[in-house]
Amino acid sequence: VGDVISGYAGGLKQNPTYEDHEGHLEVVRVPYDPSMVTYRELVDYFFRHVDPLDDGGQFCDRGHSYTTAVFYSNAEEYDAARAAKEEAAAALGEEIVTPLIEFTEFWKAEGYHQDYYKKNPVRYRFYRTSCGRDRRVKKVWGDH
Repeated sequence: VGDVISGYAGGLKQNPTYEDHEGHLEVVRVPYDPSMVTYRELVDYFFRHVDPLDDGGQFCDRGHSYTTAVFYSNAEEYDAARAAKEEAAAALGEEIVTPLIEFTEFWKAEGYHQDYYKKNPVRYRFYRTSCGRDRRVKKVWGDH
């Protein structure tokens, strides 16, 4: 996996910003080498590090822009994402609300959003603890 880039996708607005990205989701772009890790492995990892049962956002971040999604670029990726979603639903015994969305365009977020956890380690750790992110992921996924 290469450098992960924070940004916006899934909306119609051109050149969205943090202050104005209505319709877009806050996303990360994950460049990867398919000879090292498959798209399916990345999607499986993603599902197990979010709450794919929550259609209102993630943890204490609420609203459309904080909901989960898996973006795919072709039929092969769609099939892999669908299989990963079905496997996650079977493991949890519940419907996964995370949609599969055809990728159209990615907009890089502002510099202060890139590597936020490195630039603001105390605030990031506080967020993870105070929002219950790790507790919720563990509650949803347990030992799956």
